[in-house]
Amino acid sequence: MIHLSKQVSQCRHRETSEILICLYWKIPTLIFAYVLGFASILGITAGAHRLWSHKAYKAKTPLQVLLVFFFLLSGQRSILTWVENHRIHHKYSDTDADPHNATRGFFFSTLGWLAVEPHPEVMKQRKLTDLSDLLQIPAVKFQHEYVEILITLVALIFPTYIPTFWGESLYVSFFVNYFRLLVVLTISGFINSIAHLWGNKPIDKTAVGTQFTFIGALALGEGFHNYHHVFPYDYRTSEVLDTKYNFTAVFIDLMAKIGWAYDLKEVPEETVRSRVLKKGDGSDKYYL
Repeated sequence: MIHLSKQVSQCRHRETSEILICLYWKIPTLIFAYVLGFASILGITAGAHRLWSHKAYKAKTPLQVLLVFFFLLSGQRSILTWVENHRIHHKYSDTDADPHNATRGFFFSTLGWLAVEPHPEVMKQRKLTDLSDLLQIPAVKFQHEYVEILITLVALIFPTYIPTFWGESLYVSFFVNYFRLLVVLTISGFINSIAHLWGNKPIDKTAVGTQFTFIGALALGEGFHNYHHVFPYDYRTSEVLDTKYNFTAVFIDLMAKIGWAYDLKEVPEETVRSRVLKKGDGSDKYYL
């Protein structure tokens, strides 16, 4: 940390035209940050979301441990806290009881809700939400009990110091990792905001959540939110099976092939088609 402070001080005293020199980074550092960012999102999408929030599939211990590690890389607090908020979100979507109520605006539902006191209705539902199923999972319970030290090590210290092994400055490494965490947090926040405020509703126009292909690709398959709010227990969270838009489903399929994931839940095609024809807004390009 002394080394880092010294570098920051040196940059502050340079001419404006020279400050950018302090921000140069090595290519391996960017690749490393991208890989960690990709894994972080998988920890959220395949782990906290599809596995632990919705029980859309089951995972054996090695996969549970891997997903806990990936989730820790995101720095997004305890898995229990994440799941608690998400289960409440599905039960009371876009109401005062929704932790990131999209009707309160884009910024609030993306990031702002993390920085203000929760609405009293949210606090009320948190007291009523049952998370006993997660406390039966050793890896999740361990992450919850030691979350502060684990996030400090896995999300902050290790990703900052590892790039120094190939000659990256500690100063640059620190800010690249900080930027990675911010990007992952923002992408996950876009599902709460953009995928509720803009887009089409091809599955059910009466349901919350929209289909937003760009966000779907950015969040490894989470942007098909109209489908997900209609069929939250489907491990694919989407009727679109194009792998470039739903990498999380591909990852879960791969884990199933090696025996680490099993009991993958899917909604029958005819059920989806029927819902689209009866309640869709006519924008569907898959069943119509």
